[in-house]
Amino acid sequence: MIETSEMDRVMLPAGAGAVRLVAVDMDGTLLDGDARVSPRALAAIAAAERAGVHFVIATGRRHSYAMRVLRELEMTPDNVLITSNGAVVRQVDARLIETTHLPISTARWLMEHMREFRNAMVLTFDRVGTDGDDARGALVVEELEDLHRSIEKWMIANAPYIQHVDRMEDALGGDAPIQLMICGTVERMRRAEARLLEDPRVVAVGRETRPETEVQLARTEYPERDLSIVDILPAGCSKGAAVMRFAASQGVKPGEMMAIGDNWNDLSMLEVVGYPVVMENAPEDFLAVALERGWFVAPKNTEDGVARVVEGVLAGLER
Repeated sequence: MIETSEMDRVMLPAGAGAVRLVAVDMDGTLLDGDARVSPRALAAIAAAERAGVHFVIATGRRHSYAMRVLRELEMTPDNVLITSNGAVVRQVDARLIETTHLPISTARWLMEHMREFRNAMVLTFDRVGTDGDDARGALVVEELEDLHRSIEKWMIANAPYIQHVDRMEDALGGDAPIQLMICGTVERMRRAEARLLEDPRVVAVGRETRPETEVQLARTEYPERDLSIVDILPAGCSKGAAVMRFAASQGVKPGEMMAIGDNWNDLSMLEVVGYPVVMENAPEDFLAVALERGWFVAPKNTEDGVARVVEGVLAGLER
């Protein structure tokens, strides 16, 4: 493990040495400014796993897109990835643990209800091969121009998996999707979210579902880029719910769990663990929520925040 001084290591709340599971977001959290995992973070994570701490990735990325970066972690085939904001859980070697689908009838309703935003919409399917890579058609779009304007790098990186159709409904003739995603400016996506929440069938992720709930929303904002992503997920689907199910399968209690995140789509997992940690680079309104609730604030992702937190966990285990 990379040598660190006592002053450089993050001092965690008393009792953090009891942590047996750490769930970590990727973008803006584990990944640095170059969208990589730093050598210090790699070393800290490896040391935590050797010490018996479960390390779980919980991301809005799809499995295939997450693994482009995570391969350098040298995770074991049994390590677990919670992807698409909790809609899919797989082991690193792509073995499926669980998938939650968005009913086709619900997807059709959403496409009509959100017609104003269809030029910013992506339909996502869980179409992962045995090699862990996606197939073309895992992502379906109706229009390209606005998406390229908002998320050009993502569109280029995912070009092999994107199917362009005249009508998005034409992609709903077979298996059910796992989610819809809408991307655009912060102001436009807040309007999209408000429009969705007007309907009683829609709730925000982390909020209690009702009998009529069909979908939950997870919002991710990057104010410095004027970019926001609204993920429209099946009811009951969230990072928090998926983390809790996996922890229960390993006999880990909420008070023995830590979650580290930087954005609104991390809220559900931060709310259910004993040790919620929010990155200092989080959007201001999300950081304000964390401070109001007394959650621990870690150094920025560009300052090895995750590594320093995990080193703090290890220091607690050694005491």
